[in-house]
Parts: sequence; C-alpha cells; structure tokens
Amino acid sequence: MSELYPMLSVEEALERVLSHFHVLEAETAPILAALGRVLAEDIEADADIPPYANTAMDGYALRAVDTFAATRDNPIRLRVIADLAAGYVADQQVTAGTAIRIMTGAPIPAGADAVVRFEDTQFEGEWVSVQEEVPPGENVRAAGEDVRKGAVVLKRGVRLRPQEIGMLAGVGRALVRVTRRPRVAIMATGDEVVEVEAPLAPGKIRNSNSYSNAAQVLRAGGTPVMVGIARDDVDELSAKIRAGLAQGVDLFITSGGVSVGDFDVVKKVLSAEGEINFWRVRMKPGKPLAFGRIQGVPLLGMPGNPVSAMVSFELFARAAILYMQGVAHLGRPTLEALLMDEVKHKDDRRHYVRVMVEQRGNDYLAYLTGEQGSGILSSMVEADGLAILPEEWSSAKKGSRVQVRMLDWDMGPHMQGLSKETR
Repeated sequence: MSELYPMLSVEEALERVLSHFHVLEAETAPILAALGRVLAEDIEADADIPPYANTAMDGYALRAVDTFAATRDNPIRLRVIADLAAGYVADQQVTAGTAIRIMTGAPIPAGADAVVRFEDTQFEGEWVSVQEEVPPGENVRAAGEDVRKGAVVLKRGVRLRPQEIGMLAGVGRALVRVTRRPRVAIMATGDEVVEVEAPLAPGKIRNSNSYSNAAQVLRAGGTPVMVGIARDDVDELSAKIRAGLAQGVDLFITSGGVSVGDFDVVKKVLSAEGEINFWRVRMKPGKPLAFGRIQGVPLLGMPGNPVSAMVSFELFARAAILYMQGVAHLGRPTLEALLMDEVKHKDDRRHYVRVMVEQRGNDYLAYLTGEQGSGILSSMVEADGLAILPEEWSSAKKGSRVQVRMLDWDMGPHMQGLSKETR
C-alpha cells in the first residue's frame, strides 16, 4: 500500500504540484478593475511627482532670509503683493520685503524659497507680520520629492491594492497590464452530497466544500467555475469532469473520494480521464491528496471532510493560483505565539491547528477554536490562523511556542498592533 500511496512532506507535495503550473498570459484592464489583480509589467513614472515645487501649508511664500530673527515680540513686516490658489501660477516674483499669500498645493512663486504658516503670522491691510523665523525649504514640497521621472514605481508581480491604484493614476496609467485570472473548476463528489437549497433527507449533507473552496479561489484572485456534484457513478463523474474542462479552466479541484477507503469509482475515473497520482501527505487534517493532469489541465483532488478540504486548498491550491498569477511570495505571514491549550494525540504528521490569535503585551497567544476534528467547520469559522505543530513533536503542551500561519490579519481589536509581513 505504501508504494501505491507514497507519504510526502508538505514541502515535497507542494513542489510536485507547482512544477505543473506556469504564469498565465497578461491582459489589459482599467485601473479600478485591476484592484486585487497581479501586475504583469513594470511601471515607470512619466513625470516627476509632484511635477513642481509646491506648498505643503496654507501661508505666505517668502524669502527665508527676510525672516531672520523674527519673533512674536519682534515680528518682521512684509508687503503682500498677490494671492495664489492651487491650480494657478503666480505672475509676480517674490522680492526682498515681499510675500505672496498661498494655498496648499499651489506652485512656489519665483523668488520664494519658504512658506510661513498662517498661524505664525498676523495680517493687516496689505502687510503681514511674520512672527517666527523660517529656514529655506520650510513647508515646501520639492519637485520629484515623491517620485522621479523614469523611476520604476511598481514592479511586476505585485498585487494591486488601493495605494498601487493611486500610484498608477499618479503616473498617468488609465490602463494597465495584469495577469489573467486563473479559472478554477470546482466539483464535489459523493452520493451523500446535495446542493445548498435542497432539503436534507436521511443520510445526506449539504455541499459546503464547493462553496468554501470557491470563496478561497476568489480570495486568491481566481475565478471559480462551479461544476456541481458528481455521484459515485462512472458515467456521471466522467461527464462532470468533461463539462468542467470544456469551460477553459486552468485548474480542476475536486473534494471527496481520494482516501484509501473511498469508492474505487472516483480513482478509476480520474485515472482513466488523465494521469492521476494519489499521495498521502504528512499533515493533519488532509492526509489523502490526488494530483495529476486531465487533458493537460492540473487536477487537485482533496479530501471530503470540510476542514481537510479547506486546509488542503490553503496549502496547495492557493499557492498554485497565486503562482499562475505571477505572485512572488506564495506563503502567508507567520508569527510566533504561545499555544494556550494542550493538543492531544499528536502523531508523526505536521498538525495545522485552528486558532484565534490575541496580542497581549509583547506576546501573541494562540487559543484553540474548539474541537479539531476534520469535520468541525465551525472551528474554521472562529479561526484567524493555523498553528503549525512540527512532525517531530510527540505532544503539544500549553505554553509551547508555535509558528502560526495567519489566515486573516484584520479580525478586530484582539489583533491590533500586528506588523504585517507581506501582502
């Protein structure tokens, strides 16, 4: 049996999976539609940002030398020769003993090299009393202070967040090249599985796996293609597989029918339709895993238990979807935490334990979210991370230091203060 179903480490299984994928082709998208997509080109600035020296404050543009030794008790009086709003250019030059009233963002007038804030002045008639000495460059944003023309402001492979969208707009890119979203077929298997809206008859369960996995596909940047449920029947399973493949998918995901004790019909059909390997991965939950190619499309067959299906997706399918988009970093941010509950019955597999993480002082505390059975989906609902218990551990006692693979960073006040490692 061990020869038919080799036991692999998580790293070995992931390496084998990723070796069957490549980065997908690029397409052009409007910048707002590119939010969350992966950039497929380097972006250079077409001009300095800002394109001209401008004021960072409302105040008066002047020569710094004219404010020498100014104080509230001994102010310096300057004649105000013009007003300047943002979006306009001064038609007068600042000379000795003069100033121009200026609004935030307006270009610095010729002759001026500093701006004094309104709060540090007193205006009377056409004169302003400067009550504080200002050095050259005070409250002045230099041309190119943010970005220099020709600089690479965004590199290919970055996932576009709102701040990257703003940068694209700032350098004049209304359209941008992004990697095409991977299309992922999702199919559940089993006579016991029924659709979400179907009434529950004896011996039946609702198809939660397909929806959990579809949501994971969306969150990873892919497009789910829902194929439905295939019964434990050769003809129906074959038809469902072909229907999914006909929709031009880049990855096919199934749940159920991959463990040693499952009906042979699943293994027979997957093997007959393509080249499929069945592995055992040294992890819990999610030991059984099928992987191969069907008509040239990679297929990941995951266990049928809800938590096993989600954790297997997290470790393998998510990485493949990111890889197809050209993402440089395929992992998740991790942190070290103190395990606040004992984990019993530890075997020689790597355990991914569902936890909620809380920051307390300089430490992070990881609490189990409930029973850790592979069918307890509610434990995933409460979790914002997976505590990783190494294979070589014979037990995991309360107070053990563990690495936690964070699934969510923004989970409320108990997570405040976390430093985010990666996007």
